Amino acid sequence: MLLKNEIGALILRVTLGALFLVHGVVKFQGGIENIVGWFSSIELPGFMAYGVALLEIIGGIALIIGLGTRIVSTLFSLLMIGAILKVKLSVGLLGNGQMAGYELDLGFLAMAVYLVISGSKFLSIDQLFSKKDSNELRKAA
Repeated sequence: MLLKNEIGALILRVTLGALFLVHGVVKFQGGIENIVGWFSSIELPGFMAYGVALLEIIGGIALIIGLGTRIVSTLFSLLMIGAILKVKLSVGLLGNGQMAGYELDLGFLAMAVYLVISGSKFLSIDQLFSKKDSNELRKAA
């Protein structure tokens, strides 16, 4: 049972990490200054665009390799709550034709919260630092 849960958490961890990584890279490829301007237009400090993009890239990589899964997932959870409340809530769950709704953000939030609660040690860098969990995973396999 433990191994099944860990495989499920691994799938969520790597998927969430890859999706955030791509979102962060796109922010820079599309011109981070455009994102800075957009942040300013919604009354957020423009410099936060850099922080969000870097969190998405660095945090995405960290999740993929399994480094600091619970911490990164907590930061992603807070990011998604902020995005939903500040930007997406007013356009609704499925959007309004001009802007996407918060359905994707809600999915990301659910994945991140799961990883905050359960963690994900299987095939992770974090596993190297936790002998007890490593031994349990080997026995379960």
